[in-house]
Amino acid sequence: MVLEPPCASVFRDELGNFFPRDERAARLRDQTFLLSEFLLQRAPQYQPPELAGKKLIVQGHCHHKSLFSMKAEMELLRRTGAEVTLLDSGCCGMAGPFGFEREKYEISQKLANRVLLPAVREASAETLLLADGFSCREQVAQNSTRRAVHLAEVLETGEAAKRQKSE
Repeated sequence: MVLEPPCASVFRDELGNFFPRDERAARLRDQTFLLSEFLLQRAPQYQPPELAGKKLIVQGHCHHKSLFSMKAEMELLRRTGAEVTLLDSGCCGMAGPFGFEREKYEISQKLANRVLLPAVREASAETLLLADGFSCREQVAQNSTRRAVHLAEVLETGEAAKRQKSE
């Protein structure tokens, strides 16, 4: 199980491209799960924390949306009872080191300001911002006073809501 979508893409997509006939690569691909997939497929008895009355805004990571889907995350988050909104934002603009490069900074900011950052600015202080990708969380942190959290933090008995509110 992996927490970062780019890590999952290495094993489920890229490894097979490098070693298309290697049984070990195929086995590793088939044994690689994102947290949400693992919980839904391998731990069906798992019950996420109750977050009824909470609002969650979800920024899907580029690798996550392009290679997998956001269905497992959304299913798990909806089971919390929270009001969940998946942004139709495309890339957050950070894209690993891309947003840190001087010559690409302006493009990074334009991408972030298309959907993600306006949604962050409009969200109430009680709204949880969820982003599984480190780059997405970093883009939010560098461009706002808010902190986005990972799905694992949201599922950690709702403690993320308390931490985010106090920051």
